[in-house]
Amino acid sequence: MNAAQPPMRLGVFGGAFDPPHVAHVALVQTAIAQLGLDAVRVLPTGQAWHKPRLLSPAADRLRMAQLAFEDLPQVLVDEREIQRQGPSYTVETLRELQAQFPQAQLYLLLGDDQRRSLPSWHQIDEIGRIAIICAAGRDMAVRAWNEKSGTSQTPTPLSDTLQARIRTLEMPLMPHSATDIRALAATEQALTGLVPPAVERYIHEHHLYRPH
Repeated sequence: MNAAQPPMRLGVFGGAFDPPHVAHVALVQTAIAQLGLDAVRVLPTGQAWHKPRLLSPAADRLRMAQLAFEDLPQVLVDEREIQRQGPSYTVETLRELQAQFPQAQLYLLLGDDQRRSLPSWHQIDEIGRIAIICAAGRDMAVRAWNEKSGTSQTPTPLSDTLQARIRTLEMPLMPHSATDIRALAATEQALTGLVPPAVERYIHEHHLYRPH
């Protein structure tokens, strides 16, 4: 690598993507534009240690993620967390990517819901050491959380050191919910404007989220 060449900027965006929706795509588009990312790895979760419910089959979530981001040439949907045995932790993924791309600066991309849960993440301080954490605007996230929960509380604070590593992505509040989308799909309702058109077709063609 030429010493004068700046390091690669690599975005990392993980999630259940059950299903991926337009807010996921908007967040990645915003991150590419505002952070000048060269590439983004989108990683559907494998065995989610923090999810109380059983996720849809990995093959379906992987395909939907590929369809959702297919128009963004910087994005590669990465299967490593799906293929990993046992609980899947973000810190392990970041370490693998750091080893694979030693000259890259990693940017961990988060939605507002993920940002609020950061204090409970496995080895969160190590995550903050490896990657720059980039999340949707804090004020918008707090407001959305308060409206949903009916409280005036704020998320659990992070350490000052970790907080200093977090960058804010300026984007409109998009209160899209995969839970609500699954509920609509269960009754075969249209998902127009909630998920990318190709994802909506996939959901209906494969009868996802229908009651057994």
